Amino acid sequence: MGAYFGLDNMKQPSINLLKDELGRNTWSLLHTMAANFPNNPSNDDQSKATAFINSMARFYPCKHCAADFQEDIVKNPPKVKSRIDFSIWMCEAHNRVNTKLGKTTFKCDINNLDLRWRDGGKKCE
Repeated sequence: MGAYFGLDNMKQPSINLLKDELGRNTWSLLHTMAANFPNNPSNDDQSKATAFINSMARFYPCKHCAADFQEDIVKNPPKVKSRIDFSIWMCEAHNRVNTKLGKTTFKCDINNLDLRWRDGGKKCE
């Protein structure tokens, strides 16, 4: 594993650290994607966003995390009719995971979500 990260001479990180780091980074990507989704997405945009979520759930490297998320999106399919719907759905999905992990949940208010994931911080232009 060390060679994969270019860390041949360093102690390998624990699996839990990698899983936690992967989770944080994945949620950052997903929230940012949802926050920048079109306000009025085309049918193609909606289809591709749903396919992306389904693919991510299928191929996510943490197998039990993937299985859990696959079950969750069957019960709670992605809402991709608008940027706001997708952003709130993503927050609610994240909260369902956090609840299972005993972590803090967040208010899924679009103003707070936009401040965190769309309007705040540096932009990729």
